Amino acid sequence: MPRPRSLTQGQIAAAALAVIDRDGLAALSMRTVAGELGMSTMALYRYVGDRDELEGLVVELVLDGVDASPPPGATWQERITVLAGRVRERVGAHPGVVPLTMTHRHRSAGILRWSETVLGVLAEAGVEGPERVVALRGLLSYLIGAIQLEHLGPLSGEGTAAIAGLPRAEFPRMAETAGHALLIGAEEEFHGGLAIVLRGIAART
Repeated sequence: MPRPRSLTQGQIAAAALAVIDRDGLAALSMRTVAGELGMSTMALYRYVGDRDELEGLVVELVLDGVDASPPPGATWQERITVLAGRVRERVGAHPGVVPLTMTHRHRSAGILRWSETVLGVLAEAGVEGPERVVALRGLLSYLIGAIQLEHLGPLSGEGTAAIAGLPRAEFPRMAETAGHALLIGAEEEFHGGLAIVLRGIAART
């Protein structure tokens, strides 16, 4: 297959994301992306070193689409809730990319811009110094973990039903809690957990 005269990283990332969206993360390889671009695998190596680099390009493409502009809101908690929701919506639109966000987020200029905005909101709320570090890390930890659980281990999945069916004599609290979990939707879970995190930050300011 003839090699295009030139390719941008954006074009390569878009092709890799198309492979993931269509066929799943396991299908991502130098060969499949080359095929998506209509070129040979060896020709693709002129632009990208390996699959790890492909993954980084995909994560950057997805996270670069996150709106990092300061959102409206009466309180700092409302503004951070909007910012967190933007990441969840953007990543959730490409569920196959979810497992890559933990390992490749540091390379993303998009998430750096988002974090800068979050830090500005926290500063306005009076969260300073080491407390701001812990607050940002806590928010990122919750956000990444919540998105992964929503797509890789949702409460609506078979695991929750299995836990709800555990012997109550041996696992009374696990079984009872799983029974409640079956009634909780993804929106309620995400925003409820985020509210708990934000209350914790507020309590330390």
